[in-house]
Amino acid sequence: MEVIGWILVIACFIISFIGLMYPIIPGVLFLVGGFLLYGVFFSFAELSWWFWVIEILFVVLLFGADTVANAFGIKKFGGSNAGMWGSTIGLLIGPFVIPVAGILIGPFLGAVIAELIVEKRTFNEAVKSGVGSLIGFLTSTIAKAVIQIVMIIVFFIAI
Repeated sequence: MEVIGWILVIACFIISFIGLMYPIIPGVLFLVGGFLLYGVFFSFAELSWWFWVIEILFVVLLFGADTVANAFGIKKFGGSNAGMWGSTIGLLIGPFVIPVAGILIGPFLGAVIAELIVEKRTFNEAVKSGVGSLIGFLTSTIAKAVIQIVMIIVFFIAI
């Protein structure tokens, strides 16, 4: 039973990292799910209140990193709220339309299309916003990966 518990915990951690590339997968929920599965299979006693406080703060930081990095990338390159929404929609749809490259092309095209249609920007301005969207997405992904690694390290220190 112990082996099954560890397999499930580690599977949740792996799925949380897959969620970095496929945002339709709620990676942070799988990460927290891994912690909860550990408690169910082994013991919640090792996961003290300070562990949960730290992990909850990291969860909030994960959500914040995602939003701030994307908004910063688009705004820094002259994009608008429409570009940010277009980027988000492209991020969700892109991986399903173009399986491998869609994770990068989707946010870019979403931001460009939104800037062209909604904001009536020039093509060059829209492409600049798309580049900002791409940079924001990549920055967000790296930040979330680092935060998730730190969360797992805190977990292993706690147990």
